[in-house]
Amino acid sequence: MKPKKLSHSPITYYVSRTECAQWILFIHAAFVNHNMFKAQFAYFENQYNLLAIDIIGHGQSTDTQKGDTIDKTAKWIFDILKSENIEKVHIVGVSLGAVLAQDFANRYPYAVSSLACFGAYDMNHFDAKMKNENSAKQKLMMLKALVSVSWFAKANKKISAYTLQAQNEFFAMNRCFPKKSFMYLATLNRMVNKYKTGARNYPLLIGCGKFDIPMELEAIKAWKSSEPDCTVVLFENAGHCVNMDAPQEFNKTMEEFWKGAGQV
Repeated sequence: MKPKKLSHSPITYYVSRTECAQWILFIHAAFVNHNMFKAQFAYFENQYNLLAIDIIGHGQSTDTQKGDTIDKTAKWIFDILKSENIEKVHIVGVSLGAVLAQDFANRYPYAVSSLACFGAYDMNHFDAKMKNENSAKQKLMMLKALVSVSWFAKANKKISAYTLQAQNEFFAMNRCFPKKSFMYLATLNRMVNKYKTGARNYPLLIGCGKFDIPMELEAIKAWKSSEPDCTVVLFENAGHCVNMDAPQEFNKTMEEFWKGAGQV
């Protein structure tokens, strides 16, 4: 996929086009980069137009200006869509990427064809207790990273992936995450519980791996309760980053979801 960048944005993005096709936007998890979706790129490149980004502070998106923070991601993505003449897009987000996907859908619902969120929580109804537990775990992981990125990556891979191959791939990407990039994540809470979820004019798919942490399984259950019309999928033999642990099952799930949305 060809890397591109707008002059006023820190976000490096990647494009693969095929004639007369719908657009898919992939947003990766924290501490890795767009390459966590390489199995999806290979599978869908001849069926859809593909768009992926490196989140600020990740991958090639480290050339920043003063005041650049993660809560501006939705606007940067919208600018990319305008630059590429993309009116609507299917969005796939994993973990942090799913939070950013939701924020974009909150701000620009008319640009969303469908929304698929994995290993995430409902950012518009994030329970205070769960939020505090999540923050405490994130602080512990940050302390490990400040001591050693390799130590941090070794611990993080077991939380983020279930299969050995996915753990090794996650570890290799995580080791490249710069310590200074933690500062870009500081404004993440600004996006949480900011919007009220209205009637969605696009289908919603949520899910996680069977071996994800218990808090994530609870978050998916709570989200389904608040939005009963959404589709839920639980991936066998997968942990947090389901697309890496179970790529074949994930790809088939997305294929069926988009067909069900009447977009093929």
